[in-house]
Amino acid sequence: MDEDLKTSAKGQILSIRDLPTLPKVLDEVSRLVQNPNTSIEAIAKVISRDQVLSAKVLKMVNSPVYGFPGRISSIQHSLVLLGINVIRGVIISTSVFEIMSKNMQGLWEHSVGCSLATGLIARKAGLKDPEEFSVCGLLHDLGKVVAAVQLPELHKAVSEAVRERDLRWLEAEKAVLGFGHDRINSWLADHWHLPGTIKEAMSSHHRPERAQFYPQHAAAAHVGDFVVRVFEYGSGGDDQAVPLSEAALGILGLKLGDLDEVMDGFAENLAEVSSISFDSEDGASGKERA
Repeated sequence: MDEDLKTSAKGQILSIRDLPTLPKVLDEVSRLVQNPNTSIEAIAKVISRDQVLSAKVLKMVNSPVYGFPGRISSIQHSLVLLGINVIRGVIISTSVFEIMSKNMQGLWEHSVGCSLATGLIARKAGLKDPEEFSVCGLLHDLGKVVAAVQLPELHKAVSEAVRERDLRWLEAEKAVLGFGHDRINSWLADHWHLPGTIKEAMSSHHRPERAQFYPQHAAAAHVGDFVVRVFEYGSGGDDQAVPLSEAALGILGLKLGDLDEVMDGFAENLAEVSSISFDSEDGASGKERA
């Protein structure tokens, strides 16, 4: 793809703001967050005005993904326990993924599974704020979603390249678009003013050793992606196994044997996590085989 086409594609992707699935409340929350004097109560009130969105957020934060199952009763409570970065990530993911099942079947399940696995990995590694690591897993493939919606013809060509040439999704994206969803993730993170921890996990989860500032977040998302693919839960768009990066384990201070406990925790919580669905019309909840 030449540079003019790449620039055009970037422009089309970043018009995501025009999509009706991204709630206006997110812009208002982002403005409030920029003011250091804004109270949690004020942010909670803005989110709570959208009752449908509030219900989705509470459903998500009360899942095993965040380690507080069934105990978070309000948006304000969720903000206190999990922080604004986690709640913003949940709002973005649930809003954008609502349109997902028609474009990439099984990607929501894959992303929720990766969120669960990434949080378990962060806890196993003894990392601070494991809930934010969970959001890194939740958003790691968001660029695939946006490309599918904003560039449907090119997305179709990527899918065909995966099928016909037996490529991984990232390889097919680079062949067709000239860049992958990791690059799209970086653009989106800047566009939505996401924190550096989440941005770097989104943009570097395939090569965590290249992460400049927050390698642990990128490494956790990488290993989370590996775990969810081992279980064949959901679909990342291809059925290729992700090679596990030894560098990622090193960054996290983990050994291969440490993943046994993560795998056990993933299996124990999989049934409950598989019930998290926001698009009943498509019947896309539950287990989708890659």
